[in-house]
Amino acid sequence: MDYVQNEESIQISIIMATYNCEDTIIDAINSILHQSFTKWEFVICDDCSTDHTYRILESYQEQYPDKFFIIRNEYNSKLPYSLNRCLKMARGKYIARMDSDDISLPDRLQKQYDYLECHPEYHVVGCSMIRFDENGEYDKYEAVNHPNKYTLIKEVPFCHATIMMRKTTYDALDGYVVSKRTERGQDLDMWFRFYAKGFSGNNISEALYKVCEDRKAIKRRRIKYDIYLVQTRYIGFKLLGFPKSKYIYILKPIVSRIVPRKMKLYLRRTGRL
Repeated sequence: MDYVQNEESIQISIIMATYNCEDTIIDAINSILHQSFTKWEFVICDDCSTDHTYRILESYQEQYPDKFFIIRNEYNSKLPYSLNRCLKMARGKYIARMDSDDISLPDRLQKQYDYLECHPEYHVVGCSMIRFDENGEYDKYEAVNHPNKYTLIKEVPFCHATIMMRKTTYDALDGYVVSKRTERGQDLDMWFRFYAKGFSGNNISEALYKVCEDRKAIKRRRIKYDIYLVQTRYIGFKLLGFPKSKYIYILKPIVSRIVPRKMKLYLRRTGRL
């Protein structure tokens, strides 16, 4: 189905990739429909879902043809590829990320739009987020204040799903790198390239986003993805010219898997992790 929305009325393109998320996608999409900011389009790429996800997406496009553009991969191609397809279709001045099991709070788009409009020196803005699971909300993740490239030594500077980035910046980065290595770490790879290009950004301390995060998920994550993250960190550390003395932090994904929770909390408090 073709767009009918006037391009001049689009300021923000929200991009999302979906895969077998029929239980969460309605709440995620409705959180965008309930935004106080209305000059947006929603570009969604379904990655060959085998449940009712794609039919749900089609129903939104049928109901809101001026707001939704739904595409589907020919075969399951993973997140980086799907997001790149969305980026090619996006027409907004700004690109906002959104995941299919999360919630954007009502003023998220407005506050991030206003922030970038008022801060032309920044190329991206993220925010803090509230974490929840099947039992409800359980804590708040405080986003890094004034992150820079050195933030990447120990942590990611922006929570990927919370960001709003200038379209021109995404274009300059040529989107996401599509490879086995980046299947679960496409955001980390992008941040290394982001800072290598001389870009900068900031986070809004207010929680404008709710992220569905299973507290036991880290234990179920396959070790191959941690190895891929180690590879990405090594490539990124070299790209940004970090001193060799900091290369020990390349192993953080592996360390996080094997170190007991209490020890990790201690290391974080003391700034060693």
